[in-house]
Amino acid sequence: MPTDLRINGKTHQVDLPDDVPLLWALRDEVGLTGTKFGCGVAACGACTVHIDGEAVRSCQVALSDVWGEVTTIEGLGTPEAMSVLQQAWVEHQVAQCGYCQSGQIMQAASLLAENPAPSNTEIDEAMQGNLCRCGTYPRIRAAIHSAAKKIQEA
Repeated sequence: MPTDLRINGKTHQVDLPDDVPLLWALRDEVGLTGTKFGCGVAACGACTVHIDGEAVRSCQVALSDVWGEVTTIEGLGTPEAMSVLQQAWVEHQVAQCGYCQSGQIMQAASLLAENPAPSNTEIDEAMQGNLCRCGTYPRIRAAIHSAAKKIQEA
């Protein structure tokens, strides 16, 4: 039976079994490939998306368990109108290989929605489940602080 998913403000109908992870529905059925497959066991954070504003690992959320609107990296901003957080990522040249960055940004967006002025410790705690093989953690932290400052000034 097809499932209706609200993703980035649009309704998409996917015809997949209820136990299929949200990640595969996003990538294979809807064509939103910004969400990456990293480990498949929710240990790396590459597949992080938001469901009703909460950061979740889409590799571990079955379609039948999706409880609200899904936001992916594609819904956070566009190349023409990047979010403040995405702009900070570019300004601080966070990405190296870039593979983990959509998950990193989605986790950071969830953090800033809950805590608009996080300390270094709060950033480190919130981001600890998102791994970066390139080790750009200092730039990630700097970008989050920069985005937080811009959000506070707005």
